[in-house]
Amino acid sequence: MIVVNSRFLTQRISGVQRYAIEICKYLPKKINNHTVFFVAPKGKLINQDVLPDVNIVQIGNFKNNLWEQIDLVKYLKKNANPLLINFGGIGPVNYQNKITFIHDLSFKYYPKHYSFLFQKAYNTFIPQSARNSKKIITVSNYVKDDIEKSYGLKNIEVIYPAVNDRFRDLKRKREKLIISVSSMNPRKNIKALIEAFNRIKSDYKLVFIGGEANVYTSLHIDPTKYKNIHFTGYVSDQELIEFYNKASIFVYPSTFEGFGIPPLEAQACGCPCLVSNVTSLPEVCLSSAEYCDPFSINSIMKGLEKLINDPKRRTELGVLGVTNINRFGWRKSAKKLVGVIEKTLD
Repeated sequence: MIVVNSRFLTQRISGVQRYAIEICKYLPKKINNHTVFFVAPKGKLINQDVLPDVNIVQIGNFKNNLWEQIDLVKYLKKNANPLLINFGGIGPVNYQNKITFIHDLSFKYYPKHYSFLFQKAYNTFIPQSARNSKKIITVSNYVKDDIEKSYGLKNIEVIYPAVNDRFRDLKRKREKLIISVSSMNPRKNIKALIEAFNRIKSDYKLVFIGGEANVYTSLHIDPTKYKNIHFTGYVSDQELIEFYNKASIFVYPSTFEGFGIPPLEAQACGCPCLVSNVTSLPEVCLSSAEYCDPFSINSIMKGLEKLINDPKRRTELGVLGVTNINRFGWRKSAKKLVGVIEKTLD
């Protein structure tokens, strides 16, 4: 048997959960004659409906990290220590027959952006869990190089994320709207974007889409202070698709990304992108986006001004973006994962 750690089905969907859900849709029910089992904690599963064709086994008495370290390990040992696929988080630290996904090392570089307990746990246990893994999978060559340098590991494969087919250009009339999609994480550079936008003389509106998570330190932003800036909190995928289709510009001035799915979602919807020129984003977007220095308010401001004032460039980026997303696909990524699993089983 092969076991998928399905704790992600109990969590609100952000980048890591979306990656796991989308790639699992294309996993076969058997790999090399090994049946694939999805194992999750007992209780209500927030995201059960997103994998309608999957049989989910719910076990144990604990929640969160304790469930992975105690209940899941007991289940694995009871079933002859099968191969475990761990899509995110720490996973069972001392269990060795596993494939571990590490999406980025932001907890290493930005510990103050996370709660004390979260960053301590990740900085302590992720290196140990990685060294105990048969194979490590990550989401970009940038992160692969980072893991190799940080932990001295070489058994790493890159499997890119992609975009759900629902994200597409609906041919809506574009409004004077700039959107940014992310969790309210300090490294998403939201305060810098606000300051850059406030320096621009424009009748555009800026909308932040995404909510707070308890693992991140608070940004202490008062939304009532800003006239043309709005915060939606979390929205459904359908609402998000509408935003991507109404917006004239998508902006993503993050200081650190392992991959960054939102720019691809925007491109799939025909929305031109302004993104950071650091970490993985140049690898993801290539020449299909306008770039800015996320550590320079002036650079972010100039990037916004350029796209606001140049409709021809916006149109060009819309076309380039649609071409760029064709490099990625969940079916293609799932096929590569199956190949990694087959080699690990051998």
